[in-house]
Amino acid sequence: MTETSATPRGASSPPIVAKTRVLLVEDDEGDAFLVRELLLDAAVDIDLVRVRSLAEAHQHLPEQYHCVLLDLGLPDAQGMEALRTVLDAAPNIAVLVLTGLADEHRGTEAVAAGAQDYLVKGTIDGQLLTRAIRYAVERKRADESTRRLYESEARAAENARLERGLLPQPLVSSRGVEVVTRYRPGRHQSLLGGDFYDVVECKDGSLFAMIGDVAGHGPDEAALGVCLRIAWRTLVLAGVDPDTVLPSMDAVLSSERSSEEVFATVSMVRIDPEQRAARFWLAGHPLPVLLDHDITPVPDEAAGTALGIVDGDFWPGFDLEFDRTCRLMLYTDGLIEGYDGQGGRRRLGEDGMHRLLLDLMGTGLGASELTDALLAEVRERNGGELTDDVALLILSWTDEA
Repeated sequence: MTETSATPRGASSPPIVAKTRVLLVEDDEGDAFLVRELLLDAAVDIDLVRVRSLAEAHQHLPEQYHCVLLDLGLPDAQGMEALRTVLDAAPNIAVLVLTGLADEHRGTEAVAAGAQDYLVKGTIDGQLLTRAIRYAVERKRADESTRRLYESEARAAENARLERGLLPQPLVSSRGVEVVTRYRPGRHQSLLGGDFYDVVECKDGSLFAMIGDVAGHGPDEAALGVCLRIAWRTLVLAGVDPDTVLPSMDAVLSSERSSEEVFATVSMVRIDPEQRAARFWLAGHPLPVLLDHDITPVPDEAAGTALGIVDGDFWPGFDLEFDRTCRLMLYTDGLIEGYDGQGGRRRLGEDGMHRLLLDLMGTGLGASELTDALLAEVRERNGGELTDDVALLILSWTDEA
């Protein structure tokens, strides 16, 4: 192996980049000497490292090179085999193929196979070689930027599909019923996590609402949340016994999760505005709160274990009466896990959130304004965006419902 710096010989041409690193894979001493001389004559600032075989090149390719000059006739690899080996070992490095006059057609094959360009030995000078290296490096950068853009667009499209599955349009037609929903990704999230919710009005006028949270973050958790949300809506619309909904969702989770450590918390409610009563089912989820003249959390009697924890578990419902005009808020734990901004690093918690709600309700805000104000206040007290995802759902109904 020989490493040289192709420094200027009196000419003043500007360097293509500061210390461009080029790996020359060439077994012929004469051709290797010619490449080095051409770069010296072109007066460019290039670090040229020469190896004689593909095996030697393979030892260098994990290093940071801008370009590989590859001879297709090596002692340990011929033609496209050599190129494929280099591309597999260094997919982010530009490759320029060197061919002879007799096999120039192999150069076009190499470009089709992934090389940036090809050069015919004996027909190039220093300036042409310099430009070819420069263009190959820039073309590779452009290709990488295009690839990353395509991957980003593909992820964005996938996120949009997940969002439609996790955060659907509520199926509510009655007058006097208002549904306000919000979702905020956590500070370190680039896509939706496992929070999900849904609202469905049945033919008898009863309202079903649900909010849930799959443990963890990322596309797998989001996909599982979509499965659970769709299962819930299907069961509700099918008119099954509400007491069997959570056990059925538990079966779906056990079937679809990637490991036995994955679980989900769920809060579900059936509201009968005519009877001024609601029935709650809770699987390890934060307690919903009724927002009337005061803050009334659903009693602990409704609480049960999360889905996916105990095989064959059952979640009994809990009944609660309310005034004819009322609001109900369901939320995920990301809302209460931030800091309260008072007294150091104390968590906001359920009590802190109840105090914030009580203060905000005294200002006479509507459901949508109340939701936004609560989220803004929680973020401010936390000192910035919350770490975990937050999903929030407020149901409001009046005598018109």
